[in-house]
Formats: sequence, C-alpha cells, structure tokens
Amino acid sequence: MTEQRDTGKSKVGKCLLHNWTEERAVAALDNEETKTQIQRHGHRGILTMDQESKMETVTTLKAAYVLPKGPGVKLKGIRGELLEKHIAQMISDKVHAQLNPLTPKTDFCSTTHRDFCVEGFVPLTPGTTQAHDYKTDQAVTFWSENYQLVQGVTPVQTLKAPFRKSALFSTPISERLDEIEPPLDD
Repeated sequence: MTEQRDTGKSKVGKCLLHNWTEERAVAALDNEETKTQIQRHGHRGILTMDQESKMETVTTLKAAYVLPKGPGVKLKGIRGELLEKHIAQMISDKVHAQLNPLTPKTDFCSTTHRDFCVEGFVPLTPGTTQAHDYKTDQAVTFWSENYQLVQGVTPVQTLKAPFRKSALFSTPISERLDEIEPPLDD
C-alpha cells in the first residue's frame, strides 16, 4: 500500500505518519481560516454543519433512565410504620447518649482546699516518745532493719550500728586483742 501525502499549498502542519486520511478530510476546510485560528479553535464544520446549533443539556444516560415505580399500594400497615419509627428513635437516642454523655458538674475546689482545709480538722503535732539526736543516731533504712539478710559483709559488732567500719577481715588472728578467745580453725 502506498502512502500519499496531500501537497496542497495551505497545509497547517506536517502530516503525521498514517494520518494522511485525516489531512485529506480537512484539506477543504484549511482554506477558510488562518493557521492560528485553526490551532486555537479547530476546524469548524467537522462535527456539525449547523454552526448556530446549541449543545444539548441532557445526556444519553439521563434521557434513557426511568425512575423505578412503586407498587402503588402501602406495603406496611400504620402500626408497623409506627413501630419502626419508635424503634429507630430508641436506637438513635441510645447512640446519642453513648456518643454525647452528660458533662459532670464541675468542682471548683483546689487541691489544697480539698486535702488540707477539711471541716473539723484540728492539726496536732504528736509528742515524742524518746529523745533522738539526728546527728549521732543511726538512720533507719531497709538494710539497717534487715542487716542479718545481707550476704558478704563482716559480722556485726554492735546492733545499733551494723554498718560501721570493720577491719576484722584483714586483721591477723594473733592481733585481735579485744576478743577473749580467738575462733578455732577446723
């Protein structure tokens, strides 16, 4: 098949490969308008010959679609409709109550007022049962109360100060002068 190109003088653009049939179809229309008008507005008269005609506003889908018709009689009775409306209203109220709970009454009471200014409270400082000196007394901690459970420490010499310094582990047995009898080696 041989391809032929139109060799007219008023060609608008170059012919694309295998587009010579379209170029031939619009060759007669290219003589009436300039190149810029054709590029901007296209060829007039290809789709319709009546230039004054208006485009239709109804699509083919809208023209072909027909609304479905009902049976023309009631399918539910009055009582069934009322029951359905009542159940729908109950479900709507239940969902609304779950999604929008009532806001609790705001308590404008500060922490100090609520915890320390209670009616009928009389502040009393308890009296001491023993005389304590914080500079010399041993601090009461978890380990001072449970010193007998600690492993790997030297024996406790005084119960009032279980964690004082002790050199008993490095003192030779012969130099222990404070003991009455040195421990026996087995």
